[in-house]
Amino acid sequence: MSDQPLLVAEDLAKYFGARVGCREVGFELYEGEVLAVVGESGSGKSTLLRLLSGQSEPTRGRVMYRMRDGVTRDIVSLSEAERRFLFRTDWGFVHQDAAAGLRMGVSAGGNVGERLMAVGWRHYGKIRSEAETWLERVEIDPARIDEAPKVFSGGMRQRLQIARNLVTSPRLMFMDEPTGGLDVSVQARLLDLLRRLVADMGLAVVVVTHDLAVARLLSHRIMVMKEGRVIETGLTDQVLDDPREPYTQLLVSSILQV
Repeated sequence: MSDQPLLVAEDLAKYFGARVGCREVGFELYEGEVLAVVGESGSGKSTLLRLLSGQSEPTRGRVMYRMRDGVTRDIVSLSEAERRFLFRTDWGFVHQDAAAGLRMGVSAGGNVGERLMAVGWRHYGKIRSEAETWLERVEIDPARIDEAPKVFSGGMRQRLQIARNLVTSPRLMFMDEPTGGLDVSVQARLLDLLRRLVADMGLAVVVVTHDLAVARLLSHRIMVMKEGRVIETGLTDQVLDDPREPYTQLLVSSILQV
């Protein structure tokens, strides 16, 4: 594991006309580290996630990523083909709506196997065996490998999306409200699974969430955003147990009162 950061955001800003998406955001993310980005709706956290994952180009600043060969690249400078290849190999993206991250009419095994084929796997038996292994790792009965995710529950779809992303052993994962819209008991099971897999694989993760309980369970560090800016950052437990900024105090107290 390198002592160099895997991902670096430098003075990131995004403007939509006169409206501020985010501004003056900078941080470093290391392998094996989970960073939670929290804030209310409209705080800029989703805009930031799109910038970090190369889905949107910054108005100012840059996002630097250390490739497997050790060379650090500005992701804006990557070609579309290079960016797509990163998303099939080194990066994963877990959407809040699993349907956005899965092919709903393709079998569960096909969803996992497609990513393996994208990185050069060709032997059908080996692809199917690896897909079965990953279904089991995300607590889906391998006997359901030939069923399409459209017949799965919301929690199962989310776990399948995780398997699809992790099968190629990425180094960096982006998660956008990964437990949003799920029942509390399903959320707890999913969070436990995510925490275990992230630790086992030494993943670097940026997770966007409005749920501070998710941030506490998953992340090592936290960034609190308000009106497009990071107003407080630090170790997760430290920030949530002893918030310095009045806005963070309000966020924490509103969760505690639920």
